[in-house]
Amino acid sequence: MEKDTKIKHDYVKGHRKRVKERFLKTGFDNWQDYEILEFALFFVIPRKDTKQTAKELLKKFGSFKELVNADYNDLVKACKETEGISINTAFFFYFLKAFSTKYSELKVKPKEKVSSPQDVVEFLKNEIGLCSEENLYAVFLDASNKVLKFKRITKGTTSRSAVYPEEFAKESLNAGKTRSVIIAHNHPGGVCKPSQNDIIATEAVQKALKTIAVVLLDHIIVTDTDYYSFKDNGLI
Repeated sequence: MEKDTKIKHDYVKGHRKRVKERFLKTGFDNWQDYEILEFALFFVIPRKDTKQTAKELLKKFGSFKELVNADYNDLVKACKETEGISINTAFFFYFLKAFSTKYSELKVKPKEKVSSPQDVVEFLKNEIGLCSEENLYAVFLDASNKVLKFKRITKGTTSRSAVYPEEFAKESLNAGKTRSVIIAHNHPGGVCKPSQNDIIATEAVQKALKTIAVVLLDHIIVTDTDYYSFKDNGLI
């Protein structure tokens, strides 16, 4: 029994070494989803083959995308139902999503200049593109188009975000020296085309900002893979 355990441990150790070497050489090029998840589990599950665990988690959530975007409570539930892992694994995946978002934010961090609204698109995709409910976000810029701050304005439902135009004016004043604003929200359904409510809400925000001499540069609708710019399509 002790000999079998040692053989198994040596196999896992060797396998993990090979997977790490592959990652260093290729990144995640040509990796299957379960392989990426298996690799991630190395960091929270020591001395155990994680391939089957990765496949079980993918089966529970339906896809790698859904797992990454899962609510913390859903992650905890899945981990409790999966043999050999603890809720620490749920915390780890929730941390990875937040870490990824923070990394994206650093690309357009405060004080950096935004030459066009598209400069913030990748950050917005990571921040709200995968969310299962609508979220409304704002980027506040000074006279030189340098970012003053990012701010989540509302967290809505799967059908719409509540838009309060005066909230944008208030946050613009709080940011200090705001001269323009880019607003953005996600469409959980995956289609970026604006609704009539989106257009009406944009006009209301534009009017509210105008009262404090702030320009609405753009309204961007994002999913995790696509975006729609009101400005590019002549709606602003």
